[in-house]
Amino acid sequence: WTREEYDRLVDLGMFSNERVELLAGEIVEMTPQRGEHSMAIGLAERALRAAWGDAYWIRMQMPLALGKSSEPEPDVAIVAGSPRDYRDHPSSAALVVEVSDTTLAYDSARKASLYASAGIREYWIVDLTVGELVVHRNPVADPGAEFGGRYADLRRLGPEDTIAPLGCPGARISVKDLLP
Repeated sequence: WTREEYDRLVDLGMFSNERVELLAGEIVEMTPQRGEHSMAIGLAERALRAAWGDAYWIRMQMPLALGKSSEPEPDVAIVAGSPRDYRDHPSSAALVVEVSDTTLAYDSARKASLYASAGIREYWIVDLTVGELVVHRNPVADPGAEFGGRYADLRRLGPEDTIAPLGCPGARISVKDLLP
């Protein structure tokens, strides 16, 4: 499917009772959220809003237009500007965050490759299975990766660590503030 075809299906009400996203032309079902997952999204939103301020739009579970055939809905995406700056979904983000428990393998492989191939400089996974933040940086081309991209730099941070996002280097975010 293309994004245009997918959007037409959405307009026709095809997915009104379903949680789906478009990845590389495939309509993928999203798993239901457990309480801890929802809480972590809220914690990430609060911490990132405090760090980034009003110059960026902190988008919660909204689509990104990544090429002609992908429209993922990351848990959090930080884009420059405000909602009024966009008539369509943003085509990039300064930072994308996924909260993972049952979707960890999917988020670590498939989603990471998609975001890297789209040139998103920084991708975080809040890993609820072990209580850490997995930081992906430096997207590079990789023909062997599912979507042709991967992240060259990967770090795992525990609750006692802090991080400065690439797009907001003056900020310090405590990993424990992202974890339920």
